Amino acid sequence: MGYLYETHLHTLEGSACARVAGADYIDFMKSRGFAGMIVTDHFFTGNCAVNRSLPWKEKVSLYMAGYRNALAASSGKDFDVMFGIEYNFRGDEYLLYGLDEKWLLDNPDIESLSYAGVYECVHQGGGVMFQAHPYRERGYLADIRLNPSVTDGIEIYNAENDDNMNALAYEYAKKLNVPMTGGSDIHYFRDSALGGTMLPERIDDSADFARLVMAGEGVPTRVLNGEIKSVYDIPTLLKSVHGPSMPVFDKSLH
Repeated sequence: MGYLYETHLHTLEGSACARVAGADYIDFMKSRGFAGMIVTDHFFTGNCAVNRSLPWKEKVSLYMAGYRNALAASSGKDFDVMFGIEYNFRGDEYLLYGLDEKWLLDNPDIESLSYAGVYECVHQGGGVMFQAHPYRERGYLADIRLNPSVTDGIEIYNAENDDNMNALAYEYAKKLNVPMTGGSDIHYFRDSALGGTMLPERIDDSADFARLVMAGEGVPTRVLNGEIKSVYDIPTLLKSVHGPSMPVFDKSLH
Protein backbone atom coordinates (compact mmCIF):
# COMPACT_ATOMS: atom_id res chain seq x y z
CA MET A 1 0.00 0.00 0.00
CA GLY A 2 2.87 2.36 0.71
CA TYR A 3 3.87 4.70 3.53
CA LEU A 4 1.51 7.37 4.81
CA TYR A 5 2.95 10.72 5.89
CA GLU A 6 1.32 13.61 7.68
CA THR A 7 2.40 16.70 5.76
CA HIS A 8 0.69 19.54 7.66
CA LEU A 9 1.06 19.53 11.45
CA HIS A 10 1.31 22.19 14.16
CA THR A 11 2.94 22.01 17.59
CA LEU A 12 2.32 24.26 20.56
CA GLU A 13 6.04 25.11 20.64
CA GLY A 14 5.88 26.80 17.25
CA SER A 15 2.22 27.61 16.52
CA ALA A 16 0.19 29.85 18.82
CA CYS A 17 -3.03 28.07 17.83
CA ALA A 18 -1.80 24.51 18.52
CA ARG A 19 -2.58 22.55 21.69
CA VAL A 20 -0.24 19.56 21.40
CA ALA A 21 3.52 19.43 22.02
CA GLY A 22 5.60 17.97 19.23
CA ALA A 23 6.73 15.00 21.32
CA ASP A 24 3.14 14.01 22.10
CA TYR A 25 2.12 13.43 18.49
CA ILE A 26 4.20 10.29 17.86
CA ASP A 27 2.00 7.60 19.39
CA PHE A 28 -1.19 9.28 18.18
CA MET A 29 -0.04 9.44 14.56
CA LYS A 30 1.32 5.89 14.64
CA SER A 31 -1.99 4.60 15.94
CA ARG A 32 -3.73 6.19 12.91
CA GLY A 33 -1.50 4.41 10.41
CA PHE A 34 1.11 7.06 9.69
CA ALA A 35 4.75 6.16 9.01
CA GLY A 36 5.90 9.68 9.79
CA MET A 37 5.07 13.37 9.87
CA ILE A 38 6.37 16.73 8.70
CA VAL A 39 6.13 19.46 11.32
CA THR A 40 4.95 22.65 9.60
CA ASP A 41 4.52 25.27 12.29
CA HIS A 42 3.28 28.74 11.45
CA PHE A 43 6.23 30.91 10.50
CA PHE A 44 6.96 34.36 11.92
CA THR A 45 4.73 35.88 9.21
CA GLY A 46 1.74 33.97 10.58
CA ASN A 47 0.29 32.73 13.86
CA CYS A 48 3.66 31.79 15.32
CA ALA A 49 4.22 31.17 19.04
CA VAL A 50 7.70 32.69 19.04
CA ASN A 51 8.40 36.21 20.30
CA ARG A 52 9.12 38.25 17.15
CA SER A 53 11.37 40.72 18.99
CA LEU A 54 14.10 38.17 19.71
CA PRO A 55 17.36 38.00 17.74
CA TRP A 56 17.08 35.96 14.54
CA LYS A 57 19.19 33.01 15.68
CA GLU A 58 17.21 32.66 18.91
CA LYS A 59 13.90 32.96 17.06
CA VAL A 60 14.89 30.20 14.65
CA SER A 61 15.96 27.93 17.50
CA LEU A 62 12.66 28.41 19.33
CA TYR A 63 10.68 28.01 16.10
CA MET A 64 12.26 24.59 15.53
CA ALA A 65 11.63 23.36 19.09
CA GLY A 66 8.43 21.48 18.23
CA TYR A 67 10.19 19.64 15.42
CA ARG A 68 13.23 18.86 17.57
CA ASN A 69 11.14 17.60 20.47
CA ALA A 70 9.10 15.39 18.16
CA LEU A 71 12.25 14.05 16.54
CA ALA A 72 13.73 13.16 19.91
CA ALA A 73 10.51 11.47 21.03
CA SER A 74 10.42 9.37 17.85
CA SER A 75 13.74 7.66 18.64
CA GLY A 76 13.32 3.89 18.66
CA LYS A 77 9.67 4.06 17.58
CA ASP A 78 10.07 3.38 13.83
CA PHE A 79 8.48 6.71 13.00
CA ASP A 80 9.91 9.43 10.77
CA VAL A 81 9.85 13.10 11.83
CA MET A 82 10.80 15.83 9.38
CA PHE A 83 10.91 19.62 9.22
CA GLY A 84 8.74 21.92 7.15
CA ILE A 85 7.34 25.47 7.32
CA GLU A 86 3.93 27.06 6.83
CA TYR A 87 4.55 30.54 5.45
CA ASN A 88 1.79 33.16 5.49
CA PHE A 89 1.57 36.07 3.06
CA ARG A 90 -1.84 37.80 3.18
CA GLY A 91 -3.97 35.01 4.58
CA ASP A 92 -2.81 32.69 1.82
CA GLU A 93 -0.38 30.14 3.22
CA TYR A 94 2.28 27.95 1.66
CA LEU A 95 3.88 24.75 2.88
CA LEU A 96 7.64 24.78 2.35
CA TYR A 97 9.39 21.42 2.10
CA GLY A 98 13.03 20.45 1.60
CA LEU A 99 14.55 23.20 3.75
CA ASP A 100 16.42 23.08 7.06
CA GLU A 101 17.70 25.18 9.95
CA LYS A 102 20.74 26.36 8.00
CA TRP A 103 18.48 27.76 5.30
CA LEU A 104 16.56 29.73 7.90
CA LEU A 105 19.71 31.05 9.56
CA ASP A 106 21.13 32.05 6.18
CA ASN A 107 18.03 34.05 5.22
CA PRO A 108 17.20 36.51 8.01
CA ASP A 109 15.49 38.79 5.48
CA ILE A 110 13.00 36.16 4.32
CA GLU A 111 10.04 37.93 5.97
CA SER A 112 10.63 41.10 3.94
CA LEU A 113 10.60 39.41 0.53
CA SER A 114 7.83 39.43 -2.06
CA TYR A 115 6.02 36.32 -3.22
CA ALA A 116 8.54 35.92 -6.03
CA GLY A 117 11.44 36.62 -3.67
CA VAL A 118 10.38 33.93 -1.21
CA TYR A 119 9.77 31.48 -4.06
CA GLU A 120 13.21 32.12 -5.53
CA CYS A 121 14.85 31.81 -2.12
CA VAL A 122 13.07 28.51 -1.43
CA HIS A 123 14.19 27.11 -4.77
CA GLN A 124 17.75 28.29 -4.25
CA GLY A 125 17.72 26.32 -1.00
CA GLY A 126 16.55 23.19 -2.81
CA GLY A 127 12.99 23.42 -1.49
CA VAL A 128 9.51 23.53 -2.95
CA MET A 129 6.45 25.66 -2.20
CA PHE A 130 2.94 24.16 -2.10
CA GLN A 131 -0.13 26.29 -1.49
CA ALA A 132 -2.03 25.02 1.54
CA HIS A 133 -5.85 24.89 1.52
CA PRO A 134 -6.19 27.39 -1.36
CA TYR A 135 -9.99 27.61 -1.17
CA ARG A 136 -10.22 27.76 2.62
CA GLU A 137 -12.94 30.09 3.90
CA ARG A 138 -12.84 31.47 7.42
CA GLY A 139 -14.38 34.45 9.19
CA TYR A 140 -10.95 36.03 9.74
CA LEU A 141 -10.14 36.02 6.00
CA ALA A 142 -11.21 38.76 3.58
CA ASP A 143 -10.72 36.78 0.38
CA ILE A 144 -9.20 33.75 -1.33
CA ARG A 145 -5.80 34.52 -2.83
CA LEU A 146 -4.23 32.45 -5.61
CA ASN A 147 -0.78 32.93 -7.11
CA PRO A 148 0.06 30.19 -9.63
CA SER A 149 3.45 31.68 -10.49
CA VAL A 150 4.85 30.73 -7.06
CA THR A 151 3.07 27.42 -6.69
CA ASP A 152 4.95 24.14 -7.17
CA GLY A 153 1.95 22.14 -6.03
CA ILE A 154 -1.36 22.24 -4.18
CA GLU A 155 -2.63 20.71 -0.96
CA ILE A 156 -5.91 19.39 -2.40
CA TYR A 157 -7.07 17.60 0.73
CA ASN A 158 -7.00 19.47 4.02
CA ALA A 159 -8.88 17.67 6.79
CA GLU A 160 -9.89 21.01 8.35
CA ASN A 161 -11.84 22.03 5.24
CA ASP A 162 -15.20 20.82 3.98
CA ASP A 163 -15.53 18.63 0.90
CA ASN A 164 -16.41 21.48 -1.45
CA MET A 165 -13.41 23.58 -0.45
CA ASN A 166 -11.18 20.54 -1.05
CA ALA A 167 -12.87 19.77 -4.37
CA LEU A 168 -12.23 23.34 -5.52
CA ALA A 169 -8.56 22.89 -4.58
CA TYR A 170 -8.43 19.66 -6.60
CA GLU A 171 -9.97 21.36 -9.65
CA TYR A 172 -7.49 24.22 -9.31
CA ALA A 173 -4.53 21.82 -9.14
CA LYS A 174 -5.83 19.95 -12.19
CA LYS A 175 -6.08 23.24 -14.07
CA LEU A 176 -2.49 24.11 -13.16
CA ASN A 177 -1.31 20.54 -13.80
CA VAL A 178 0.81 20.52 -10.64
CA PRO A 179 1.52 17.83 -8.00
CA MET A 180 -1.03 17.33 -5.23
CA THR A 181 -0.79 16.50 -1.54
CA GLY A 182 -3.07 15.86 1.41
CA GLY A 183 -2.62 16.81 5.06
CA SER A 184 -4.50 17.07 8.34
CA ASP A 185 -3.59 20.64 9.31
CA ILE A 186 -3.73 19.16 12.79
CA HIS A 187 -3.45 21.38 15.89
CA TYR A 188 -4.85 18.99 18.54
CA PHE A 189 -5.86 15.36 18.97
CA ARG A 190 -9.17 14.49 17.33
CA ASP A 191 -11.22 11.51 16.17
CA SER A 192 -12.47 13.19 13.00
CA ALA A 193 -10.86 12.87 9.58
CA LEU A 194 -7.11 13.21 9.11
CA GLY A 195 -5.19 13.73 5.89
CA GLY A 196 -1.83 12.66 4.56
CA THR A 197 0.17 11.76 1.49
CA MET A 198 0.93 8.16 0.60
CA LEU A 199 4.43 7.49 -0.76
CA PRO A 200 5.91 4.36 -2.34
CA GLU A 201 8.96 4.36 -0.03
CA ARG A 202 10.14 5.47 3.40
CA ILE A 203 11.79 8.88 3.48
CA ASP A 204 14.47 10.49 5.64
CA ASP A 205 13.63 14.18 5.34
CA SER A 206 11.26 16.59 3.66
CA ALA A 207 13.66 16.91 0.72
CA ASP A 208 12.90 13.25 -0.03
CA PHE A 209 9.22 14.08 0.29
CA ALA A 210 9.57 16.96 -2.16
CA ARG A 211 11.47 14.76 -4.61
CA LEU A 212 8.83 12.03 -4.65
CA VAL A 213 5.84 14.34 -4.77
CA MET A 214 7.32 16.45 -7.57
CA ALA A 215 7.88 13.20 -9.48
CA GLY A 216 4.16 12.46 -9.18
CA GLU A 217 4.59 9.63 -6.70
CA GLY A 218 2.55 11.08 -3.83
CA VAL A 219 -1.12 10.21 -3.37
CA PRO A 220 -3.33 12.55 -1.30
CA THR A 221 -5.06 10.39 1.30
CA ARG A 222 -7.90 10.61 3.82
CA VAL A 223 -7.98 8.71 7.11
CA LEU A 224 -11.48 8.36 8.55
CA ASN A 225 -12.92 5.83 11.02
CA GLY A 226 -9.90 3.60 10.58
CA GLU A 227 -10.14 3.59 6.77
CA ILE A 228 -7.15 4.86 4.79
CA LYS A 229 -8.36 5.86 1.33
CA SER A 230 -6.97 7.70 -1.68
CA VAL A 231 -8.65 11.05 -2.23
CA TYR A 232 -8.81 10.15 -5.91
CA ASP A 233 -11.34 7.43 -4.98
CA ILE A 234 -13.68 9.81 -3.11
CA PRO A 235 -16.00 11.56 -5.64
CA THR A 236 -17.16 14.31 -3.26
CA LEU A 237 -13.54 15.50 -2.97
CA LEU A 238 -13.05 15.71 -6.74
CA LYS A 239 -16.06 17.67 -8.01
CA SER A 240 -17.23 20.91 -6.45
CA VAL A 241 -20.94 21.49 -5.87
CA HIS A 242 -20.68 25.28 -5.92
CA GLY A 243 -18.09 28.00 -6.24
CA PRO A 244 -16.45 29.86 -3.36
CA SER A 245 -18.60 32.27 -1.37
CA MET A 246 -15.67 34.60 -0.71
CA PRO A 247 -14.06 36.87 -3.35
CA VAL A 248 -11.18 35.24 -5.24
CA PHE A 249 -8.06 37.26 -6.04
CA ASP A 250 -6.00 35.46 -8.67
CA LYS A 251 -2.67 37.27 -9.02
CA SER A 252 -2.14 35.78 -12.48
CA LEU A 253 -5.07 37.88 -13.72
CA HIS A 254 -3.71 41.18 -12.39
